[in-house]
Amino acid sequence: MIHLEKITEKNFIDAFGLKLDAGQERFVSHPIRSLAQAYVYREQCQPFGIYDEEVMVGYVMVIYDYDIPEYDLWHMMIDVSKQGRGYGRAALDQVLAYIRTKPFGASDRVTLTCNRENSRALRLYKSRGFVPTGAEDEEEIELSRTLP
Repeated sequence: MIHLEKITEKNFIDAFGLKLDAGQERFVSHPIRSLAQAYVYREQCQPFGIYDEEVMVGYVMVIYDYDIPEYDLWHMMIDVSKQGRGYGRAALDQVLAYIRTKPFGASDRVTLTCNRENSRALRLYKSRGFVPTGAEDEEEIELSRTLP
């Protein structure tokens, strides 16, 4: 059963062990960098390990932007050995359910960026209702959706 667990002192080393396929490093930052950002933004974000039963298979971070306000998804990744098995889809659904609880503030808007060449991730995000906003930054495009 796929589930999210908050990253804590008990499991952060497992996140460091996650690996990407060759060439995917240009699409997503490694959890080491992401967890450093989580520390800096600790009042407005929550990093999660993505688990299949007791095994961490991926990582994602939810951050709240008080200025806009909106929720943002950062650094979602699935370990190379576990890709293509539906973990990303299941994890994204659980992240959206978490955001619906409004853990940091009252917003129904969820935004993320994705490398335009990451076709697998773009298909996943679009299948869950994310649409391009028109904003772009170098090779990254912004996608957003409003939660029901």
